Amino acid sequence: MSPRTLRRPFPHARPARGPAPLALAVYGAVTLITLGLAYALGRSPLATDPWHGSLEPGGPTAHAISIGAGIALAAATILATRKLVRRWSWARALHHDLRPSIDGAGDATLLLLGIASAVAEELFFRGLLAPVVGLVVSAVAFGALHRLRGRAGLVWGAWATLMGLLFGSIFLATGSLFGAIVAHATINVANLRFLRDAEVEPPAPRRLGGLLGRT
Repeated sequence: MSPRTLRRPFPHARPARGPAPLALAVYGAVTLITLGLAYALGRSPLATDPWHGSLEPGGPTAHAISIGAGIALAAATILATRKLVRRWSWARALHHDLRPSIDGAGDATLLLLGIASAVAEELFFRGLLAPVVGLVVSAVAFGALHRLRGRAGLVWGAWATLMGLLFGSIFLATGSLFGAIVAHATINVANLRFLRDAEVEPPAPRRLGGLLGRT
């Protein structure tokens, strides 16, 4: 990797711009709708019957284990993100394609977006959907929501599906949604800042191999 592959040109972010206010409004609406649906169904989106029968749904032990697992998942994911961007061309392409969406956003904006999106998505996809449709279906739906156009769109959707499986596993294994929310929000905020601050050169287009590549 050349020294120009990964740079940090923004020691001080410019004032926020772009669709952040609209995104926050959408996340707020999704949160309210999910809470309303959960209330209508007569159940909490923050707790469910855990896979491990010894854990009390919504109990302090379940919450503690869930949060601990969430912190561990967040740390591993944040570290993996940086290693992938340095190592793999598809990760650099994804970073390059996503970066314009938050270019110039301030720390407060990224913090609000990271937390709001994590709360809304975890309440809906894990808290509301996962106990009803199952872990795999809810994760695939989560990945489909994150599917983007462009060269790295499929990778982003697959990555979101994997993360949906991990978030959902924490929730369903412990019966507590708090760990998934903590993990999701921490990953969001840390990786949004990384996305904004680290300028990554996109991978060079692949050339045709063999005899065609020499012509």
